[in-house]
Amino acid sequence: MEGNKGTVCVTGGTGFIASWLIMRLLEHGYSVRTTVRPDPGASERLQIITADLGDPESFGPAIEGCVGVFHVATPVDFEDREPEPVVTKRSIDGALGILRACLNSKTVKRVVYTSSASAVQLNNSGADILDEDSWSDAESLRKTTMFGASYAISKTLTEKAVLEFGEQHGLEVVTVVPSIVHGPFICPKFAGSVRISLALVLGNENEYCLLLKVSLVHVDDVARAHIFLFEHPDAKGRYICSSAMMTIEEMSKFLSQRYPEFQIPSPESLKEVKGTRFTSLSSRKLLDAGFEYKYGIEDMFDGAIQCCKEKGYL
Repeated sequence: MEGNKGTVCVTGGTGFIASWLIMRLLEHGYSVRTTVRPDPGASERLQIITADLGDPESFGPAIEGCVGVFHVATPVDFEDREPEPVVTKRSIDGALGILRACLNSKTVKRVVYTSSASAVQLNNSGADILDEDSWSDAESLRKTTMFGASYAISKTLTEKAVLEFGEQHGLEVVTVVPSIVHGPFICPKFAGSVRISLALVLGNENEYCLLLKVSLVHVDDVARAHIFLFEHPDAKGRYICSSAMMTIEEMSKFLSQRYPEFQIPSPESLKEVKGTRFTSLSSRKLLDAGFEYKYGIEDMFDGAIQCCKEKGYL
């Protein structure tokens, strides 16, 4: 059975965001092809095709005949097992290879690329709130030993490359820029952004430094924003997708009150934690386009904690 809205391709189908996006696209009446490295089973309106960012041409069969492509797959190497230039080159080459396949298809109307707040927040702008005009400074990041610097560089340079390619070749490319994605996960692995968000619950002290001041968004809102921007006739350029902001002290108080069964570190004990307090993000462009967030902080943590209990992580 074909979905009445046509077929779309979602790359990286076993990932946290992609798995939610696939579920929502199927509900919206699309047929979905997804690319994965392993090969799980699927439903009749979900085709699973093996492809790898290291071989961009492998995405051709998945994209052929599609009306849209959601490029969610990304190389993630927080342990820095590979040099940053290698990761960045694979990310850019993979993304541009996918965009070329979209051009060649003659059927793809729009590409939605999943970026990251790490492509916005890591610069010394001094602003109180950052919007889509802000880009992380890849050159200064290359001189730091900051956690996740390699990922931030690859996301920044890949997003710039896909937007530039779209402009040069007349291909509609829209980018979604989510903050830390939180909530329940239906992917096979423990979603890394959820693990970081739950560091105070899990007692992962080495990750407290990432929570000094963070912007968060529910995974379902991110999936819905992808579909909204794919379908919106006037969508253009970048869209920050972030619905909440909290400091580590606020998070400590919130978690202690809402989940008394966990031993949450007190705000006082967290005063010694060193790290970056990230600048707040503005979702004004996305909201002005007509998008509405459905979930708050409570939903994010409730969903994530319930999910962790069910999967044996808590």
